[in-house]
Amino acid sequence: MLTPATDDDGAPFWDYARAGELRVQACAACGRLRFPPRPCCPHCHSFATDWRLMSGRGRIWSYVVPHPPLLPDYAAQAPYNVILVELAEDPRIRLVGNLVTAPDAPLNSLDPARIRINTPVKAVFHDGIPRWLAV
Repeated sequence: MLTPATDDDGAPFWDYARAGELRVQACAACGRLRFPPRPCCPHCHSFATDWRLMSGRGRIWSYVVPHPPLLPDYAAQAPYNVILVELAEDPRIRLVGNLVTAPDAPLNSLDPARIRINTPVKAVFHDGIPRWLAV
């Protein structure tokens, strides 16, 4: 399994994910959410940050099914899906993940032919990695 590469700005996202929480960085000055995490607010240029708990709900904005797999660690799981989820709290915030049938299911647990744009989803966590279930 591949593990996420972290930096100082994004490390809290993964710390919260390991605790089973979906949190997104927000500007403590203007309140706008931002993802991916970064040191400065692109809206008001403040360096003050906060991490807000999200509902974990969203909808599939887009998806792909990689053929052939580009990463050797995923080759045995092909075909698998990669979805782009638009969060309910802010449609400008989109997270990448996999649509699975259960939190601990393999990446190829769902037939890619069943994926539809706009399907409501909810975040679940497995080994500290956010994944998505259709709701």
